[in-house]
Amino acid sequence: MSNTIEGYGKFIQAVAFAAHKHRDQRRKDAVASPYINHPIALADVLANEGGVDDEEVLCAAVLHDTVEDTETSASELVDLFGETIASIVLEVTDDKCLAKHERKQRQVDHAPHISPKAKLVKLADKICNVRDILASAPKGWSVQRQQRYLHWSAEVIDGVRGIHPELEAMFDGLYARCEELAGR
Repeated sequence: MSNTIEGYGKFIQAVAFAAHKHRDQRRKDAVASPYINHPIALADVLANEGGVDDEEVLCAAVLHDTVEDTETSASELVDLFGETIASIVLEVTDDKCLAKHERKQRQVDHAPHISPKAKLVKLADKICNVRDILASAPKGWSVQRQQRYLHWSAEVIDGVRGIHPELEAMFDGLYARCEELAGR
């Protein structure tokens, strides 16, 4: 029994930490779903759809928005989860001091240069965000804004291509579905 706990302990710790940090946040969808659903969805896509079993990647997936969207510091992540997981999270964290258009362009420019583990997290994040837009677009987003997000996401994904062909194909299928819906 202890081997099983050791195998999942850090991941469960990361989920609990992220749940605590995001506890008062809601998604922008019509029903304002709990924010923690998003990081958990990333881990689910990676593990159950992509077959990724790397503990550092899965931990970083559930922690990926903690520095960007909560009062979490990089040193806090290092202390609790180690340098590698903290580094992956920081690679996918936007600098909120920059204007939105600069942050978006930086993601496009930076994507080809992040580590393979960070590329997996970035890929899962875009898959989940596009799925969320298809299921329930953020409240107040026009079709044009949804399309801009979709096209920008595709630019980011172009920078991580080659990391996981199956998940990339999944993104491409979602992209095509969005394009098809927009054409109607």
